[in-house]
Amino acid sequence: MESLSSLLPIIQLAVTPVILISGMGALMITLTNRMARIVDRTRELAEKIPDSDPDERQHLEDQLTIMWRRTLMIRRAVTTNGLSMLVSCLLIVALFAAAMFDWNMRIVVLLLFAASILLLTASLVDFLRDIFISLHALKLQVARARQKPGTRAPWSAGGQRGP
Repeated sequence: MESLSSLLPIIQLAVTPVILISGMGALMITLTNRMARIVDRTRELAEKIPDSDPDERQHLEDQLTIMWRRTLMIRRAVTTNGLSMLVSCLLIVALFAAAMFDWNMRIVVLLLFAASILLLTASLVDFLRDIFISLHALKLQVARARQKPGTRAPWSAGGQRGP
């Protein structure tokens, strides 16, 4: 029973990075879902280009440019989030090794924790940038829809389409 009670503080120490990894996993799901939506929307826009008139084609190409920027941002966010998770796993290993072998790994633990948080921060920055860019693309789409004659946006006049 002595060995079990000596492991409890080590396990308690490792719980914080485990909770951090859990939160990063939820963020990863959100990021990969956004990536899937961007890919689907990009394919949809690209399929419309061959049949479009020159004005519409320019608009679609502008939208594709925005989609490509978003794709790169989300890829970077997924990468930095994944690296943050990996560094957090290494942090757990370092905590256990330090406790089990009585090694002084204070600097290593601090560096791993700081690296994990910095990578997570970078991921969140790209995630927020993607949100702002997607709202900008939506604004352009709405402005274009309002300029087209005979087009009524579903949000105007009670959402009803007239004849």
